[in-house]
Amino acid sequence: MNLIKFPSINLELYTSKIAFSVFGIGVYKYAICIVLGAILGLIFLMINSKIINYKYEDLIEKYVVTLIIGIIGARVFFVLFRFDDYKNNLLQIFYIRDGGLAIFGGLIFGFLYLFLTYRKDKLFDILDLTAPSVSIAQCIGRWGNFFNIEAYGTETTSFLRMGINTINGYIEVHPTFLYESIATLLIFIVLEIILRRRKYKGQVVITYCFLYSASRSVIEGLRVDSLMIGAFRVSQILSIIVLIFSLILIVKNSRKMSYEKTNKY
Repeated sequence: MNLIKFPSINLELYTSKIAFSVFGIGVYKYAICIVLGAILGLIFLMINSKIINYKYEDLIEKYVVTLIIGIIGARVFFVLFRFDDYKNNLLQIFYIRDGGLAIFGGLIFGFLYLFLTYRKDKLFDILDLTAPSVSIAQCIGRWGNFFNIEAYGTETTSFLRMGINTINGYIEVHPTFLYESIATLLIFIVLEIILRRRKYKGQVVITYCFLYSASRSVIEGLRVDSLMIGAFRVSQILSIIVLIFSLILIVKNSRKMSYEKTNKY
């Protein structure tokens, strides 16, 4: 059992990575959070499919396949930048119950699969439907990092600080997993509102890209376990690139809608 403290509210929690065992095989809380997030995403996909008038039955298979490909991509991305940790024991690459998934890898692989699967006229409808599900799945999935005591940030004295025991002793750090969980929950709410009022295809997914990359670029700067290229944080670089690109698309589409509205009269 590991002790986690939230000193500002005098809260102490004892937790472990394993929830229970089945035939002697431990089922990790990290995996449970990933599965719960995926199920919740599937539920909202069902709800949202009615808004754009898509048959839910037609989306289930694609959702499951995209999820599997996304998890594979997330693992590949993580291992690629941490290969030194696996090169002497390649079988460890397949051991993901204890963590080691990079969300950007999952997003990239998932997008490529959908891009290659759907025609252009349907692609943005599907991406708009999928974006809220991805966001809420991230919100729940981040709690897997909490149970693994990972994805935390630098030491701090802030009100939200989290106390943990490390090999170097007790420290109080930014609970960056919590920051991202809250951020993705808020993003999910915004996306659900926009989906019901969307003015053009792609508006929801572009908004997701903008909001998530903006929040992730800040949160990533606080983390101590970032994937790195030299002195640069991989996820922060990708976040800034996506942020700029999505902002350009938002401005471009806003101007287009404004032009069409003006010329209509």
